[in-house]
Amino acid sequence: MNFRITFVSTLLLVLTIVLPMRLTLTAQQAHTLVGEIRVHKSFHSNILNNDRDVLVYLPPEYETKKKRYSVLYLNDGQNLFDGATSFVAGQEWRVDETAESLIRSNQIEPLIIVGIYNNGKERVNEYTPTRDEKFKAGGQADLYGRMLVEELKPFIDKTYRTRKDAKDTGLGGSSLGGIVSLYLGLKYKNVFGKIAVISPSVWFADKQILHFVESQSYSPKIRIWLDIGTNEGRSVPESTDAVLNTHLLKEALERKGWKLEKELRYCEDEGAEHNERAWAARLTAILKFLYPATN
Repeated sequence: MNFRITFVSTLLLVLTIVLPMRLTLTAQQAHTLVGEIRVHKSFHSNILNNDRDVLVYLPPEYETKKKRYSVLYLNDGQNLFDGATSFVAGQEWRVDETAESLIRSNQIEPLIIVGIYNNGKERVNEYTPTRDEKFKAGGQADLYGRMLVEELKPFIDKTYRTRKDAKDTGLGGSSLGGIVSLYLGLKYKNVFGKIAVISPSVWFADKQILHFVESQSYSPKIRIWLDIGTNEGRSVPESTDAVLNTHLLKEALERKGWKLEKELRYCEDEGAEHNERAWAARLTAILKFLYPATN
């Protein structure tokens, strides 16, 4: 019986954090891209020795106003813009539709959004700073961070008219993508000044992300969005306390100096589950907090 329980728990873990890396592109599912989106196929990393696609959303005015723009880097790029490539066919974050609407209505500043595809079977390893010995996975976030900072960001800054400073550069993601965003955002304080930590998998590797936050120094220039849905954590036994764990993460950030409703925004989304539909619904609030409109 114990073997059966362990097997089922492990299988559920795989279904929750490994399968979302799968790309599903079928003839039946129409593409849903909106606005100006550039595609960089098979961006190569010498550091990770692998390739991944990168999508770049440009604000509506990019071609007519020759100015520079803030940038937001988002993990799990295949789920952000296009229902044809999303893990659940037709369910995407609607990043392009939401950003386009908010920019045109002057609710957020015009910005560039970079969607970084996860790398399939390496997703769990690249998105976690610590190896989880129970599940024999994880621990390559430092290399993934080097790819972002030493390879991808320089490429984006060279290719597009970006503002390069940390105060103009954000990093975000959901689930394990939220964990790696917080980890790398705090590790590279001179690179990222805005962090979106969405439905983070705090439970991974015995909640090591909590210990990492406790080891950090307060940086008031870093704005952090942190959220969780109240119906998350039902599919994996290790994550059943998703709301409590995320609340513990909020408290850890507060102890280090982040002030709620100033540099830190915390949201418990009533009834929300762990999926693209829920994250799409919170995206407007996330963008308005991290990239408010400026006159």
